[in-house]
Amino acid sequence: MLSGKTAIVTGAAHGIGRATVKMMCDGDVRVVAMDLDAEGLAEVNTICGGQLELLTVDLRNATATQAAFEAAKKLIGTPDILVNNVGQGARERASSFVDSQPDSWDFLIDICLKTTINCTHLVVGDMLERGSGKIVNIASDSAYIGAKASAAYAAAKNGVIGFTRSLAREIAESGISVNAIAPGYIQTRATAALPAEMVAKAKAETPMGILGEPDDIAHAVLFFAGPGSRYITGQTLIVNGGRWMN
Repeated sequence: MLSGKTAIVTGAAHGIGRATVKMMCDGDVRVVAMDLDAEGLAEVNTICGGQLELLTVDLRNATATQAAFEAAKKLIGTPDILVNNVGQGARERASSFVDSQPDSWDFLIDICLKTTINCTHLVVGDMLERGSGKIVNIASDSAYIGAKASAAYAAAKNGVIGFTRSLAREIAESGISVNAIAPGYIQTRATAALPAEMVAKAKAETPMGILGEPDDIAHAVLFFAGPGSRYITGQTLIVNGGRWMN
């Protein structure tokens, strides 16, 4: 379905990014994997049989990001697919909003929203010139639910959804689709580090009674990246076991 396509996946070293890269490699997609964690990138490259192009970069740094995307273009040309996955919930900084600090807001907006905007800006011009492309942004169901102690995170991920809709409408006639996925509780390193009572609470809040797996999100990414989503743009698919239902 995606054989022969090219992709850039950010936040590729672990969790959802790693699952997405692995699924793409299995489908014969040539992938440039970007992450700050060089060791994690090396691990996912091993999992993928050494097929990846690896770029270690702090995507919060605009200059470094531009250099990385220029390097990616030399490797694969204009990508057919961009997956904006890099982001953090910064649970270790979680607090009531009244006790939160501006440096935490800045961090979350930078890592979750500004990276998505910047990375998209670095490829969309070439996609427009070519007349095709698939952009998939990773948001969060926190943008809908408004979870406690997550105001800045929810705001940043709501920004991702708003950006997705606006850009999709702007370039809808160009042959480029822009969609988002809003995961719920997914079994990643972050959730694995949570206390058992918090994991139990997360499961209790989810009608299906389980945490999602990174593959659950990767399958959704590949749907938006593939031909089956030809007539879909500007949408956010909530993948959260029923925790929020539109």
